[in-house]
Amino acid sequence: MKIFHNPRCKHSRAGLDYLKSKTDSFEVREYLKEPITTDELKEILLKTNLDPLAIVRPQEDYFKKFLKGKNFTNDEWIRIIKENPKLLQRPIVVGKLKAVLANPPEEIDKLM
Repeated sequence: MKIFHNPRCKHSRAGLDYLKSKTDSFEVREYLKEPITTDELKEILLKTNLDPLAIVRPQEDYFKKFLKGKNFTNDEWIRIIKENPKLLQRPIVVGKLKAVLANPPEEIDKLM
């Protein structure tokens, strides 16, 4: 398992703590320090069965100023998220066959 984590986010910290309480077999990926790849974004979308807009944080200033109300293709959203990783919902936990937006942290149970 892998958790895409931002240590400055209380929801992400709660998700990481919850994951630690369930298992010690996972990788922590601080995606703001180590940029997320296009392939990782596509894997997240495939395993969550979500559209890119569903994994975007609409409360981010960048979203409000430049993206709100605009239509983009999935590939364009992936590029936008990759170039602006703060837009990514957090935490996201990716398992072998499935991934979840782990807010609330109990969503992680769906991977166990």
